[in-house]
Amino acid sequence: MLCTELHGEYVRRYGGGDDTRIELDDFAPPNGDFIVAFAADGTAAGCGGWRSHEGDDAEMKRVYVREAVRRRGLARLLVAAIERSAAEAGRKRLILETGLRQPEAVAMYRALGYRSVAPFGCYADAEGSLHLGKELRSDER
Repeated sequence: MLCTELHGEYVRRYGGGDDTRIELDDFAPPNGDFIVAFAADGTAAGCGGWRSHEGDDAEMKRVYVREAVRRRGLARLLVAAIERSAAEAGRKRLILETGLRQPEAVAMYRALGYRSVAPFGCYADAEGSLHLGKELRSDER
């Protein structure tokens, strides 16, 4: 359900969904993880995950928070949990791809220490695509 809502967000902002090829087992430990955050009433409120990338990198995917619970810090908590999970699995850097039509996400990632990295994946040459990364601290590993 959350990923379907996220897809709708992409359609609204970009006119189409994410073309990145993803398989369900991409997020299976130890080569990935997918985290769902729940509200006090038990409903799913947000999600995000990581999957193995080249070398010691992990790629963060599908970070999403439902509109009704945004601006309360949940996205930052999800990113911290994703970073921790990737670090515990031995990953040294977390990378991601986002777009300029998601200014809230870009601002959050920048505030959390994500910096520009070499473009990768199916959006490597796409106009308006940003590729960011962050070295995972040793205390996260």
